[in-house]
Amino acid sequence: MKRFVLAITGASGVVYGKRLFDCLKSQAEIHVVISERGAELLKIELGLKTSYFKGNNVVLHKTSKINTSIASGSFRLDGMVIVPASMGTIGRISAGVSGNLIERVADVMLKEKRKLIVVPREAPFSTIHLKNLLSLDQAGALILPASPGFYQGQNSVESLVDFVVARIMDQLGVDQDLMPPYEA
Repeated sequence: MKRFVLAITGASGVVYGKRLFDCLKSQAEIHVVISERGAELLKIELGLKTSYFKGNNVVLHKTSKINTSIASGSFRLDGMVIVPASMGTIGRISAGVSGNLIERVADVMLKEKRKLIVVPREAPFSTIHLKNLLSLDQAGALILPASPGFYQGQNSVESLVDFVVARIMDQLGVDQDLMPPYEA
């Protein structure tokens, strides 16, 4: 069974993290880390508490507990997804700052050359944002903006969310049936 970290930070768009969790929870071991602001946005945007992230093969970690298994390079992970990724989190990771568990695990993923997917949900990007994203890309992270496509006839908010989540799952190498491959 694959093992992933799902991090939800303080950017609008927590629906992407929730949907990814719902899709992965039966297929993988998931270690969930939610920032304080991410928890606030779960409540504001979706009416959810962090206790939603439970289940078999699910471990919910406190973001303040940096000394935990997933923060070690010896703990094998198949990937980490930060969705949504706040620009503050992106900036700290790109600078090598590990002030919480999300930032530390991302740092470990980069140093161990493991899959790190960062899903920024911000518009517009400033020059600083772009430089930080470029820095992460150059360090080996995959930048996958929450930018849904419309070419498959998406006609609901849910289908737009599924478009982005399907792309994340494809990048993780996890089977998904949310969005079929594009056919012209």
